Formats: sequence, structure tokens, C-alpha cells
Amino acid sequence: MNNNKVVENSKTAGDSKPAQNHKLWYNKAAASWKQGLPIGNGRIGAVIQAGVDSEIWSMTEVTYWSGQAEHIEGPTDAREKLEIMRERFFAGDYVEGDRLAKEALQPKKQNFGTNLPMCDVVFRYGREGEQLHRELNLDTAISHVAYISDDCQITRETFASHVDDIVVSRISADRSGQVSFSLRIQGNGGELKTALTNRHTIIFQGQALERMHSNGECGVLCDGEIAIALKGGVLTGEGDALVVSGADEAIIYYAVNTNYGRSTEEWATQSGKQLQSALDKGYDKIKRGHIADYQALYGRVTLELGQSTYENLPTDERMARARSGQLDDPGLAALFYQYGRYLTISGSREGSPLPMNLQGIWNDGEANRMAWSCDYHLDINTQMNYFPTEISNLAECHVPLMNYIEQLSKAGRLAAEDFYGCEGWVAHVFSNVWGFAAPGWETSWGLNVTGGLWLAVHMKEHYEYGLDRDFLVRQAYPVLKEASLFFLDYMVVHPQHGWLVTGPSNSPENSFYPGSPADGGQQLSMGTTMDQMLVRDLFTFCLEAAELLQTDPAFRDRLQHAIQLLPPLLIGKKGQLQEWLEDYEEAQPEHRHLAHLYGLYPGGQITPQKTPELSAALRNTLTNRMAVDGLEDIEFTAALFASGFSRLYEGERAVKHIMHLISELCFDNMLSYSKAGVAGAEENIFVIDGNFGGAAAVADMLLQSQAGEIHLLPALPSVWATGSFRGLRAKGNVEVDAVWEDGQLKEATLRAGSAGTAVVRYGAHTIRIELAADSLYRIDPASFGAARET
Repeated sequence: MNNNKVVENSKTAGDSKPAQNHKLWYNKAAASWKQGLPIGNGRIGAVIQAGVDSEIWSMTEVTYWSGQAEHIEGPTDAREKLEIMRERFFAGDYVEGDRLAKEALQPKKQNFGTNLPMCDVVFRYGREGEQLHRELNLDTAISHVAYISDDCQITRETFASHVDDIVVSRISADRSGQVSFSLRIQGNGGELKTALTNRHTIIFQGQALERMHSNGECGVLCDGEIAIALKGGVLTGEGDALVVSGADEAIIYYAVNTNYGRSTEEWATQSGKQLQSALDKGYDKIKRGHIADYQALYGRVTLELGQSTYENLPTDERMARARSGQLDDPGLAALFYQYGRYLTISGSREGSPLPMNLQGIWNDGEANRMAWSCDYHLDINTQMNYFPTEISNLAECHVPLMNYIEQLSKAGRLAAEDFYGCEGWVAHVFSNVWGFAAPGWETSWGLNVTGGLWLAVHMKEHYEYGLDRDFLVRQAYPVLKEASLFFLDYMVVHPQHGWLVTGPSNSPENSFYPGSPADGGQQLSMGTTMDQMLVRDLFTFCLEAAELLQTDPAFRDRLQHAIQLLPPLLIGKKGQLQEWLEDYEEAQPEHRHLAHLYGLYPGGQITPQKTPELSAALRNTLTNRMAVDGLEDIEFTAALFASGFSRLYEGERAVKHIMHLISELCFDNMLSYSKAGVAGAEENIFVIDGNFGGAAAVADMLLQSQAGEIHLLPALPSVWATGSFRGLRAKGNVEVDAVWEDGQLKEATLRAGSAGTAVVRYGAHTIRIELAADSLYRIDPASFGAARET
């Protein structure tokens, strides 16, 4: 039903949302990092590996990088060399085209660097105990440990304060004099020196040095301190350790800072000042401030997906049930979703100096010791880290990525000129904290010419959700306009088709047979599908933004002309959406990447209503990929399957992939991993994008807002038959609530932050509502068109 009636409304009251009591909890000690529980404040991270007799904090800091800023030089006569290699690709001579590309567009690896673990804080308690309970409370962002020892309950709680920029822990007992332990700091990445400065403080200095991704001589410096304050008992220094004996309570304060981006030496004294401020403030005040600050973000969204009789089981046991094929625990998916929000808040705050990398702000020490590097992968991983941010009502957590993109665009000007002789900016398959924007050092995976653009499209998303005109003027439009200028200059008309195409470039990290498989596979071609999807989104958004801002008429003319020349999306002989401009045979049909899924998710060029044929082709793409023996079944692939089927309104398929991700591709601490044997991984490696991609898919199954519609419950699976959500966010600056029973919508509420028009869909029916700013609308599903006044 369509209803064009203007609906009266009431002003929003900003009513609070109840706590949900979401926790990860366990009844045995953490045997390793993979069972530890992560905390973070947007800059400092820790993974708490707790037991009765010992505890290890694996400490990280988002700017603690090896490497250095370097100018990566391109070829001489870059534009001429580009034209020559394009001639070979257009002529079908892929071997020669690839050779020329390697000569001109394959720079040598230099001091790229990697994020490194910083240190371990090691506690030894020297006692036995029973009834161990450890948990991570998502409502408060506090890690708890409790156990019984000698008829005394020992309790520890630890959190990372964003307000005070420190990590804090309290160890207490229900009998006096029962808190005793030793504490020391051990290096865990690069060089680290420690010293006791007085009877209650350890200081440490280090440098992020390694030889896998740099020469072992360049990296960020750190300076930190850890101090203990006691209630009762004795604190002494013994060797390199602080030793507590017979205390009633101990408070541990940890602070660290680096010289990244600092122009003076004041950074080296900052940790001491932070600790002194914390000691003066006291634990209780710090804790209250931490909880209030965290809940201001976390409390915006609640999610219930149905009652479960298994919510009282330890988290690892619930995951094991799902692993055995028992999917009757809808609360596990809700927990995983809110865990994704928790990790976003813990890893990326408005004032964070950098966005989250391959491992967020945490680091297991594995990715950085192999060829991967713990960096900013720009062909899915960094993008997926921020897939759930806007819909999950955490727009402020997107800001570090916006700032990083702006800085990357400045560095990318040099790459555009050096490697292509073009104006504007470009970045490729990965980047670092030093402004790396050049192609990677192997064209088979490193010549992803739209890697930086895909990241920059997050600016488009950030604007479309919030409608912040100041952000559009200040950051989004200037950065995206300059990206458009690069592609307007770089792209070339295909001599056969007359289409404007990119290339040579990769479809992220995949390969194809241009002829007989016996002739071998190739990676580079002209006009890959994902490139064209991204460029279309870029040009369209910049055109609309320029019109809104009433600026750049000549630029708008260029965009309009270029959009008309972009290739259409094409369906291949197997009924699949073509990944390349030509209908090539896949050389690796089991491949983990699904780059051309972008137009369906996270993009909106393909929808079942508006492009049914293309939607059917992408369904074939997904099912064909799933059916291949030896599928590279890793964390981000499972998340992409889930979100893809969500956009196709196939909730039963989507939820199976979400539960597969949770149960088969996460460690016991519910952090996602990439399987050993895929992409050179020597063992299961922590990669955090699965947490965020899975969380985004859960939200997408409940609410979608692309192609000009707000779609309620678009992919609701039967296992989530009854439930509710509050506070999810739709494009157009609208918050949405919904309640459903037995698979049917019972009520929905829209809270409009801006004036505009909302077309709301439920099933086959739509309602059109003219929204007033700061107003609330309740939608009656009985007629789905009668929005009642509130």
C-alpha cells in the first residue's frame, strides 16, 4: 500500500534504552591469547588472559608501528607507459600487458612497517582456587574475574578508560589482607626496557622494530608507566617486579604514549601526568566516568532475537553447540552483534589517532610476523571493520576513518602523479600510518586501483546516514571530488565497446583465464566490475553533492558525460554477474574474495525490486561459489555470504552463514579468524573484520536503507521469529525501532533527526511519510499505511 498522507507526529523525548545484560563468560582459565578477553579505549588495547594463579594483559597501542614515511617512486614517463600497456590488454595480449605492468607499476618493498604488540603485563598470584568465573560485560565494558581461594572470594575487574586514557584494574577480596601478587612488564614487540623508579611504579620505553616489513631500524617510540595503589598491605620492588603482600585492595593504573605524529618531546612525560591524575582522581570516580562515557554510545541500541534456554551456558559452550549444528540459540547471534558494537566503541573513538587496522587495536603477534602485516588492507578488510558503524548508531566511531581517508588522499596525490601521470589522488591494495598509497609490490594482488576509492566511499555512507552538511563541505566533497578528478583523468574509452573503463587493475586478489586454462591464469584486465561499480557511485555522489552545494558547474558537466559512458553490469554464460568486463572463466572459483558483490552489499546499485535480473545473477554468483569444493572459507567470506543473502531477502540462508561464522571461524573469545592455509596463513590468524562484517549482516537482516527506501525486517529468519530492536539507524538521519511476533511486524517507530521524505517498506507494501525534524512516527502494520499520531 502506498500512502502519501502527511503524518502528524510528536517531538522525540530521547527515552533511554534498558540494559541488556550481554556478557561473554567462561568457567575456566584462558589458556592463551585466543581465549583472552579484549578491552580498549580507542587507542590502547589489552587482551586479558586470566586464571586463578596468573593473569597476562597483552598490551597494544594503535600508533605503535614499525617503518617510516618514504617516497615510493613511480616510473619515468608514467602516462606513456600506461598507454602502451593498455594497448596490449585491449589487443588481448595479457602476457605482454602483465610484463609491462610489472615493469612500471610494481615498486619494491621498502620500510612499509606494521603495527606491533607492545608488551605483556604479567601477574603472578601464587595461590590455588576454584569456582573460577571470568566475563566481559558488554553493558559496562569491564572485564571481571572471580574465584574462591581458602574460603575467600577474590575479585578482579579491569577496563580501559577513554575519559582518562588509561587502563585500570582493581583486585579485592571479601576478607582483609588476602590480596598478594607480583607484577612485571615483558616486551612483546620490538625493543622494550623497564625499570622500577620507586616502590610503586614501573616505567618502560620501547621502539617498534622488526625485520619482516622494514629494515629493523625505524619505528615509533613508546614511553609508559604502571603504578599500584594499595589499601592495606605492603608494596615493594624486587628485581624487575612490583610485589604486593597482604593488601585488602590493589588498584593498578597503566598509561602509555608514543611519539607518532608528535613534533615535541612532551609526549614522553604524558604517561606520568596521566597516572598522577588517575591516582588523584581515584578508582571509583574513574570507573563511574568510564561507564557513563561508554554507555552513552553502547546504550543507543538494544536487540532481542528471541528467548533461549542456553543463555546461562558459558559462551564457549554455546559456540560449541552451534558448531555441532544446533542453531536454536538466537541470543548467541544477538550477543555477537552487540559484541561487534562493543569492539567498535573499544577500538575506534571520535578522538582516536588512527582507525582500526587488520586486528582492530589488538594484536596477537601473528599477522605482523608473516608477509601479511598488521596494516590497513584496502580490498575488503578495513572497509568491513566499519560496515556496522552507521546502522549501529555509532557514527562518532567512524570519524577516525574519515580523518585517515583525508590524510591518505593527500599522500595519494603523489601516487597518482608518479605512477599514472594523473591529477587527483589514488591508493591501492593497502596502506600504513606513513602515507603509503603506491601499488603493492606484486601486480597479481597489488594493482587494485580502486582500493583507496572503496575506503573513501565510507565518506559517502557517513554523510548519507547523518546528513551533516558541514562534514560534506569540509571533508567528504573535497576528498571525493579529488578522487573523481583522478578517475576522470585516468580512465580510457574501450576501443571496442566505447565504454569508459579503468585498468589495468585487479578484481581483488582473484584471477581468470583469458583463453584456454592451459595458457595460464591472469590477474590484470581492463574495466573490472568492482572498479566500475565504485566509480559509478563516486561520480553519482559527487554530481549530487555539487548540485546540492551549487558549486563546480564545469566539473558537474564532466561527471554527467562520464556517467553516460560507464559500462553496464553484465550477466555471464553461467547466469552469474560477471566479475570482469569480459565473460572470463574463473581460475580460482573457490576464491575467498567476492569483490563484485559490492553493488549488492554494501552498495545499493543492485536490489531485488529495481534490478531483479542482476539480483538473480548475483544469487547465482553466491550459490556457484558456495558449491565449489575447497572454498576458501574464511571470516570475511562468511560475512559477505550473510550480507549478500540478506540483501536478496533470503534470511534462512543468511543466518546459517552468521552462525557458521560465529561457531566455526571465531576463537573461544569470539574474535574472528582467517583459516590456516589460506592466503599464506601459517595458522588460524586473528582478523577482526569478521566480527564487524557479521555484526553488520545481523543488522542488515533487520533493517535496510538503500535505493531510497527504509526496509523493515527484510530478511528475518524463522529462528528469530519473535524479537525487537531499538535505535538502529537508517540513511536520512532516522532512528528505527521495531517489534515482531511469529515472524510478523507488530509495530515500528521512526525518530527523524532531519526533515525529509521516508519511503518505508515492509514486504511488498510501502508507506511514504513526510518527516519533520526531531519528530517521532509509529507505523501500524495492520494496514501499513496508517501511521498513528503519538
